[in-house]
Amino acid sequence: MKATIERATLLKSLSHVQSVVERRNTIPILSNVLIEAGEDGSLRFMATDLDLQIVETMSASAVETAGSITVSAHTLFEIARKLPEGSEVLLDAADGKMLVKAGRSRFSLPTLPRDDFPMIAEGDLPTSFELPAAELVNLIEKTRFAISTEETRYYLNGIFLHVADDDDRAVLKAAATDGHRLARVTLDRPDGADGMPDVIVPRKCVAELHKLLGERGDKNVLIDLSASKIRFTMGSAILTSKLIDGTFPDYSRVIPTGNDKLLKIDPKALQASVDRVATIASEKTRAVKMALDTDKITLSVTSPENGTAAEEVSGDYKSDGFEIGFNARYLLDILAEVASDSVELHLADASAPTLIRENEKSEALYVLMPMRV
Repeated sequence: MKATIERATLLKSLSHVQSVVERRNTIPILSNVLIEAGEDGSLRFMATDLDLQIVETMSASAVETAGSITVSAHTLFEIARKLPEGSEVLLDAADGKMLVKAGRSRFSLPTLPRDDFPMIAEGDLPTSFELPAAELVNLIEKTRFAISTEETRYYLNGIFLHVADDDDRAVLKAAATDGHRLARVTLDRPDGADGMPDVIVPRKCVAELHKLLGERGDKNVLIDLSASKIRFTMGSAILTSKLIDGTFPDYSRVIPTGNDKLLKIDPKALQASVDRVATIASEKTRAVKMALDTDKITLSVTSPENGTAAEEVSGDYKSDGFEIGFNARYLLDILAEVASDSVELHLADASAPTLIRENEKSEALYVLMPMRV
């Protein structure tokens, strides 16, 4: 294989594919990126961790000899990163080595044969639909902070995608929860998503997808899926992932419907106040107490090590006064995703989950469990 590619093009492709590669691998080939030079002048880069696979196709400046080889993904990425801007990079693989040459720089890297490189067998992906990249970014950003990192509850380690019918409206829903908070986004169901299986997209796939979507602008993303695999096609990049093999809990049961105490408040003001008083909260609990009174909310934190803090913030509240505690970090994560200048907190009592949303028409909805303080 012998091909020349512009350094910026090489760097962009490698930055996408190398982030899938795990730093520590017991299987040497999984540390490598597969490079395929085509007779049509294309260069294809592929990386995998056996659960997730990314393929990116770019145009080479020239392909002298078509062929394929695998080489260390992180090493090649670091070389490309440090080469001078605007340089042309020669990739020449032969006899178990790959020569990387740009200007006066020469590197000789060990290679492994292409035949050893594993592929994720996609099988049949019967459900196929498109979503605008901006909509997919929004869906990810408004839910991914609630994905659980607890490995024992592996079925919560991703975003749950499923279709439903809400009041005669066909919808696609995305939900994530770690047992302490829940985030859910509801979109109009795209054409082709009817009858799709319930799927859980793993956390790592969500992170890689979010990185790639940042460069898509307002273009559409093609999504193909089955009960066990999902594939996202974004222009020159294709991301394929295995899905989490588990059953997501019936999260609708924890969404409160009878919370009769309503607080309307400026999310930025509340966010800033919570952040300030939480400065002295202990790392372990991060507990902040919210005392509600007519049009007045008092936030307070008491820490045995660091003392006390309190701050008043104005809001629209007309119900009976009471006190409730929240994990400050969880509350801040939710408030950070509210784009409007008003947010609704639907409360019941100190031990019941709180429903948070911009308004009754907003596509995003959050549930936060209280803490004892």
